[in-house]
Amino acid sequence: MAGENIYQKKPWLKSYEKGVPEHIDYEEICMPDILDRVSAKFPEKTALIFQGYEVTYAQFKDMVDRFATCLAAFGVKKGDAVAILLPNMIPCVVAYFAVLKIGAITVMNNPLYSDRELEYQFNDAGAKVLVTLDLLGNRMIDLRSSTKIKQIVITSIGDYLPFPKSLLFPLVAKKKKLAADVKTAPDVFRWKECIAKYEPNPPKVKNSFSDVAMYQYTGGTTGVSKGVELTHANLSKQVQQIRAWFPTFEKGTERMLGALPYFHVFGMSTSMNYSVFMGWSQILVPRPQPEPLLETIRKFKPTFAPLVPTMYIGMLNHPDLKKTDMSCIKGAFSGSAPLPVEVIHDFEKMTGAVIVEGFGMTETTPVTHVNPFAGGARKVGSIGLPISDTLCRIVDLEKGIQDMPVGEPGELIIQGPQVMKGYKGKPAETANTLRDGWCYTGDIGKMDEDGYFYIVDRKKDMIISGGYNVYPRDIDEVFYMHPKVQEACAIGIPDAKRGESAKVFIVLKEGESATEQELLEFAKANLAVYKLPTEIEFRKELPKTNVGKVLRKQLREEEMEKRKKAQKG
Repeated sequence: MAGENIYQKKPWLKSYEKGVPEHIDYEEICMPDILDRVSAKFPEKTALIFQGYEVTYAQFKDMVDRFATCLAAFGVKKGDAVAILLPNMIPCVVAYFAVLKIGAITVMNNPLYSDRELEYQFNDAGAKVLVTLDLLGNRMIDLRSSTKIKQIVITSIGDYLPFPKSLLFPLVAKKKKLAADVKTAPDVFRWKECIAKYEPNPPKVKNSFSDVAMYQYTGGTTGVSKGVELTHANLSKQVQQIRAWFPTFEKGTERMLGALPYFHVFGMSTSMNYSVFMGWSQILVPRPQPEPLLETIRKFKPTFAPLVPTMYIGMLNHPDLKKTDMSCIKGAFSGSAPLPVEVIHDFEKMTGAVIVEGFGMTETTPVTHVNPFAGGARKVGSIGLPISDTLCRIVDLEKGIQDMPVGEPGELIIQGPQVMKGYKGKPAETANTLRDGWCYTGDIGKMDEDGYFYIVDRKKDMIISGGYNVYPRDIDEVFYMHPKVQEACAIGIPDAKRGESAKVFIVLKEGESATEQELLEFAKANLAVYKLPTEIEFRKELPKTNVGKVLRKQLREEEMEKRKKAQKG
């Protein structure tokens, strides 16, 4: 097969930046042990910065050990799941490392999720303990009875603030909806009391590279969220791969902009875990909107910034940009959706930094491709080259076996140490994604003669809204719950601010009438804010296959055609 030899020859290697290896001699060390080592080497270096409050590596390790001891006292053992429902803040990072330290499994959850979505994830993971925010406390106490969660640990934005913010916070927090009273209930604990109560001597647990470290939930075209099993090897080898890709950056020197949500695998690996591996300071941004992002850059001068396109676009279009010196940023990384060319040029002009685009998926921890950072050609519109120890092929869409020639589209498949173990409790789904040692991405891509890869389309119907993955079937399911709705089908439509947003086509039951507003109000109670559709169109019927399956693709094509005509007209 003509295509096969081309992928075996790894044409991408000739475009690697100087110093980037084809293969890495991996150190078999898990993330909690990496933290122990870094805190011994850089004890007084700032590890975490939140709103100006600083925690050194020695303090960070002490907090991790104390909370790990607390979890063990709660009865958490190796292999048990602990859910974390927090934005980027100090307890989020500490809890993550504490869970891993005692051999338990972390389950990171999005604070924007509805109770319905969280209940499913908590139960599927079998979470025994939940760490969350006071703003979500009462909801989580009410939800607890329908899950296996026993203890809830509550933290607050006010737990770690510098003077005088710490003094002012209690006076204004509730008015500004930055804090909330949590009702009294059994087995509900305060984060700071837990840290103070327990000594920093957790039980010694030996984590092996093959052990599952976390369940990272991802949606699917089946509509049910799947728990991606990521092992300690996945997490550790991924940061070692990222380290190898950026050889010019040194340990203990940089300041990471921790703006990507850590409950998402992109932020977890490229910001949180990578910072710890490198002994860098990470500046935690709980709300990565343009204003707080620009304020963070002005105040704390980050040097490395992994972000998603909406964040770059938001900052470039914000009036505060004029008063923000961006030249502190040496390197920037973009993923999750294509970054428009003009945005790359504008941002690089502002900062003097280089933005490299990459690609990944939850199932690959997530990074598999990145453009060369320095001393290698970046190709605009390309997701870049497969990183060290990562093999890629483009195969036929029908059977996924035959290699496609250079420049021909097909399904992108990947092999590497960052590929997941499987989906929790879903052997059929696992077998469909992991075949003969290859991870089938469901994305349609192509490779050029230099070994650069491009994503052409999605085989899956995923919508990427503001950097978040939105699965149309999730939205469909919510509308199907409405008593007046007979059929619902969501598609992605272009959105100037978010990249894409959802539009839903609705067929009402015979004799029923409803307004767009009525259905949107219903959706608000059952969907995370970023999943909410921006448009609803009522139809008498939806296009279907001869076996009655709604043709989402046809609806999307019709919508795009309509938009094209509207632009011309």
